[in-house]
Amino acid sequence: MIQTATTKKHLLTVLVEDYFHVGAFEKLIREGNWSRFDPRFENNTLKTLDLLDEFGAKATFFVLGWIAEQNPKIVREIVARGHEVASRGFYNRSLSQLTPEEFREDVRKTNRILEDAAGQKVIGYRAAEKLNYEKDAWILSVLAEENFVYDASFLPIQKDSKEKRFAHQVHTNGKAIWEFPYSTTNLGVGLLPISGGNYFRQIPHTLMRHAVENWSKNCDAPFVLYFHVWELDPEQPRISAASNYNRIRHYRKLDKMEWVIKEYLNRYNFTSAAEFLGVNDELRITNYELRSETPILEIAESKIQNLKSKTSIVIPCYNEELSLNYLANTLRSVEAKLRENYEPEFIFVDDASTDRTFDKLNELFGKRENVKIIRHETNQGVAAGIMSGLQAANTEIVCSMDCDCTYDPHELAKMIPLLTKAVDLVTASPYHKLGGVRNVPEWRLFLSRGASFLYRRALRSKLDTYTSCFRVYRRSSVIDLDIKEKGFLGVAELLGKLDLKGGKILEYPAVLEVRLFGFSKMKTARTIFGHLKLLSRLSSERLFGKSVEIETSLTKENLEVISKEGKLAANKRR
Repeated sequence: MIQTATTKKHLLTVLVEDYFHVGAFEKLIREGNWSRFDPRFENNTLKTLDLLDEFGAKATFFVLGWIAEQNPKIVREIVARGHEVASRGFYNRSLSQLTPEEFREDVRKTNRILEDAAGQKVIGYRAAEKLNYEKDAWILSVLAEENFVYDASFLPIQKDSKEKRFAHQVHTNGKAIWEFPYSTTNLGVGLLPISGGNYFRQIPHTLMRHAVENWSKNCDAPFVLYFHVWELDPEQPRISAASNYNRIRHYRKLDKMEWVIKEYLNRYNFTSAAEFLGVNDELRITNYELRSETPILEIAESKIQNLKSKTSIVIPCYNEELSLNYLANTLRSVEAKLRENYEPEFIFVDDASTDRTFDKLNELFGKRENVKIIRHETNQGVAAGIMSGLQAANTEIVCSMDCDCTYDPHELAKMIPLLTKAVDLVTASPYHKLGGVRNVPEWRLFLSRGASFLYRRALRSKLDTYTSCFRVYRRSSVIDLDIKEKGFLGVAELLGKLDLKGGKILEYPAVLEVRLFGFSKMKTARTIFGHLKLLSRLSSERLFGKSVEIETSLTKENLEVISKEGKLAANKRR
């Protein structure tokens, strides 16, 4: 393994994953929702391959099994360009989420998918996170038993032996496996990673350049460089729900990475781990046959069709350009699910957006026969958008949902059947005992729960949630309601007016998630005072049969008095 200065080769490792796969967003984005995002990994991988071709460098590409399953042709392209394919695991899961047996099954599953796509044996592995020798070394035994030749997952720390800082063999249960740890430099007080990725983007390049040069001159072991293909994509969508720390961690200096990588490719010789170990010739699967893509079957429509209930889904949109691709990807599977029992149409209401929302709605949906796109001349608010959609609908069943998919619209398939003849409205409820919230700011939950507390005292229906836009309506029950509020308040007013009219309202337990793209349009202070004013109107209508305006400085104590008076009046009537 000892190399001379003229023949020395270093290891280049490329991580093939998309911007929504990363650990920085794992608490925000669930694996089950990956298909809703616009994938960018193919273009980013091709950009990486072109960059390596330019400098004549070879690399090991650690590929997610999920990506290979979705797009086997990009895996084949990596191999066709002369590079090695290795495993990143199927879902990029942390070891903390896997038992040893689950880990073993995960690498077996991933290898089957990668090898089927690449026609090349998979002999290398890199974990989703940087591993610690003290607590994570057990994976080396599993990998060795599964016939992996090397791993590249461990980040040394100061107290580790010097040997563990460099490429070395590990002997376990009678087998040997190579470890290529992340390259580090010793600062005296600790080890600083200098391998690439986020370290290259965040740390001044002069310092990193000097550290890498010092490694190349003084270490016999290969320097291990890595980067993610998404780091060559500074135009990638921004996940606005991420914390400030994670936004800095993921997005800062993305435009720096390409020129930094070019500098290192120009200065040093890089190759793959398999070539470095001299096992390139052993990778080829001799009985592999390149299969063409499976053609998509054209299924002719049956001439005999079952009668299905027609339903409309109203989606108000205001300055939602950034979220529309995510919405479109989500609605594909929503529509497929609904078509099992319903005949859905979609009504998009652009509320006089000032960005490209209206144009993008037409680009994405305008040519579809079961889509209507309406545009308000002036901005009116989300409730006005829902009412416009209700008026445009030709169906008795009308659903409304948020454009940002903070409630999973797939749940409509379960909500619509609850709209029986005796029910006028089904509303989603994250505060139901079987509902839930995920990553939503505490201040927002506090305000929403507080509003629900007050509405329970002002209205007949005792619900856990009154402000959700995710609903199923009986159109004839709500179309003639006199809704004065046009914005967020109108959503609660619509439910309140239906309640006062004697309508039957059911709650459906659902999970509310934080919006991923763009920002909420709600004005907090205005909404708080608006709810108080609305509550006063609804309370007076319940008590006296008409609306009486009360000052917006109405306090919680005032409302409790009104509620008590309402109970007394009701008792007298009985």
